[in-house]
Amino acid sequence: MKNFFKGIIAGIGGVAPGLSGSVFLVILGLYQKTINAIGTLFKNFKENIKFLIPLFLGFGVGAILFSKVVDFLLNNFEMYTRFAFLGLVLGTIPLFYREVKKEGFQKKYYIFIVVAAIFGLVLFTFNKNLFPVITDPNLLQSVLLGIAVAGSSIIPGVDSAVILSSLGLYELYVSSLADFNLTVLIPAGVGLVIGALIISFIMNKLIKRFYTGTFSIIFGLFLSIIPSVLNESCVIGLNFQTFLSFVFLILGFALSFFLGDIEGNVNKIKKIKNNISTLVKNSNDKKDATKE
Repeated sequence: MKNFFKGIIAGIGGVAPGLSGSVFLVILGLYQKTINAIGTLFKNFKENIKFLIPLFLGFGVGAILFSKVVDFLLNNFEMYTRFAFLGLVLGTIPLFYREVKKEGFQKKYYIFIVVAAIFGLVLFTFNKNLFPVITDPNLLQSVLLGIAVAGSSIIPGVDSAVILSSLGLYELYVSSLADFNLTVLIPAGVGLVIGALIISFIMNKLIKRFYTGTFSIIFGLFLSIIPSVLNESCVIGLNFQTFLSFVFLILGFALSFFLGDIEGNVNKIKKIKNNISTLVKNSNDKKDATKE
């Protein structure tokens, strides 16, 4: 159940602009285990399936349910929604950076981060909508949708929304999930499986042999997608709309940061509550003693 709920969180990241499900898997501590399970699926099939099924079920539930919410919010409250997403993205930065440095970090890796960030800015920000928007896909385009979702979901820092928008597939992705359009989702599912197996195998090899270098590049790509979260609808001025947008940004940051170490943060909250309860109890005991 714990992996199922973590999968829901990852699924939410999969449809939110500026985020990706794999980023949440990284900060939830499940990314390497997930990649290894997919990349070596048939070597230890029973154990891998036991781990992956609840995670993927949760991912599917999160993506399907939240796609309706995203679709509604972007259509009716776009500026507030995008600032909230920006907060979610910014809240993952310190947690993601901690993962990059987990297995040793040298100054040379800053070069990897900067180069990857510049490359990502050119690719994701300055070359948006490389292909026309696809609304009535053929079979091959539906399969391509699944492969693109697999790649952008598996590689942390590569935003599904940005990649799919560049390929003209984002609107199709969100609407197909929201409407549960099986004529698109079934072939997309086939593409998703094929893409997931191949890309996970490659990523698993890279992480095992070049952990810090691989994650440094991924972190740079992640940083490069941040400007793309806001668009022309997000006009900042001295008004209530801007104030409320920044409130949502702060709330998004706090939520993201909390989810990054959800178990640790829950334990901290429990300790604080226990300390408060102890203080109240001691205070009441002193009052009773005084009365006596």
